[in-house]
Amino acid sequence: MAVERTFSIIKPDAVAKGAIGSVISKLESGGLRVVASRMVQLTEKQAREFYAVHKERPFYDSLVAFVTEGPVVVQVLEGPDAIAKNREIMGATNPEEAAPGTIRAELGTNIERNAVHGSDAPETAATEIAFFFPAAELATLS
Repeated sequence: MAVERTFSIIKPDAVAKGAIGSVISKLESGGLRVVASRMVQLTEKQAREFYAVHKERPFYDSLVAFVTEGPVVVQVLEGPDAIAKNREIMGATNPEEAAPGTIRAELGTNIERNAVHGSDAPETAATEIAFFFPAAELATLS
């Protein structure tokens, strides 16, 4: 298994629930290490740019409104097959379909207010990481 990096957001709903620590604990227990982390309040412009891939979708405006309603925690995770592992720990996008014990099953409310975001491919991870973190801010853990 290759060690890789992925990008993660703890969304406003999970932050508002005081679940930052429990989300990070699940990620770390699953074999991922946090190599960069910061709490931010996204502007509408930042959210629209970050989620531009979805701009033609009917949920785009409500997604932008949701992620800007409160602070989020953006982070870079590292570990063997980090992208797949993070997606497994997060659970299905729709919390109603997420496996028991996953972040979304425990903290998500619906398909949009689903507690976390995670990169879906190496190229996406690289783009999303660079959006929030200059290379100099990424720790090297070995």
